[in-house]
Amino acid sequence: MKRVTIYDVAREANVSLATVSRVINGVDVVRADTRARVEAAIEKLGYKPNALAQGLALQKTTTIGLVVPEASFSFTGNIINGLLDVARIYKYNIMLQTTTEGISDITDIVETIIKSRVDGVVIYNDQLNDKITKDLIEYNIPMVVINHKVSAPQITSVYVDIEKAVYERVTDYLVRGLDKIGIIQDRKNNQACKLMVQGAKRAYKEAGKEFDGYLMIPSEYHTSYAYLSEHFKENQYDLVIAYRDSQAFATINAAKENNINIPDDMEVICVIDTKYNSMVRPQVSSFSLPSYDLGAVSMRVLTKMLKNDNTFDHEIELSYLYTPRKSTK
Repeated sequence: MKRVTIYDVAREANVSLATVSRVINGVDVVRADTRARVEAAIEKLGYKPNALAQGLALQKTTTIGLVVPEASFSFTGNIINGLLDVARIYKYNIMLQTTTEGISDITDIVETIIKSRVDGVVIYNDQLNDKITKDLIEYNIPMVVINHKVSAPQITSVYVDIEKAVYERVTDYLVRGLDKIGIIQDRKNNQACKLMVQGAKRAYKEAGKEFDGYLMIPSEYHTSYAYLSEHFKENQYDLVIAYRDSQAFATINAAKENNINIPDDMEVICVIDTKYNSMVRPQVSSFSLPSYDLGAVSMRVLTKMLKNDNTFDHEIELSYLYTPRKSTK
């Protein structure tokens, strides 16, 4: 059986699409006889309004574009869950698009979404840079960027200060006389690594030292584990900081294979806390980042932007909590 659309209703009632949408939305400007004709057509055809029809009267689609990276870790999933829960409350639909490193260009994806007539866009992607941000501004559509501090018109950022988190941890170790600290490169999260290194450099500078512990993985190594297994044969650290749980696990396994005991000989911290950090042995010390709240707050702010409600900050920083476990002393 053919699905009845708003076009069928408009044809049956001999009115425009906008008129049908105004009737569906209860807008008062429709004449009584026209409203009756539209309602009769809806009844006759058994039409069920959808989001597109309900948005036409105000030139809105009640659809939000969401751009996230392809990733298996639960952090992204929690962000999406928070965003979806708030979207349901305010009756917005979500159009999801994913980016793949080295394959899809984020500006192309955003352009595709905007051409689909979304009302606004939420972006969580670590590959954002100044050029991409400048391109996004030119779209002139309300946007929220997650986990990037952005200062730009029509863009609000909701983020956690990763630089500050690493700065505080590294400072604590330097105060205790532990200055052999490494930060592992994460090719999938370049911006996060940049912030981590900035935090470490600031802590070292305040201690009158220079940070040189960025462990950049050579191109011939396809995984962190392969590189660290070789690197730890000649190098050892007081502390290694990884961004993702998988890199933290790779660090622990590579250390064990080189007879480096965790945490007695070397400590390990993971920036993003996931359920897996408590499952492995030793359990991994991490920062509890409010992933669900990042999504929920971003969606709530976007609903305000769409209503021209300016009662919010355009740079919203959320807090974090350091959770020590068995991978640190």
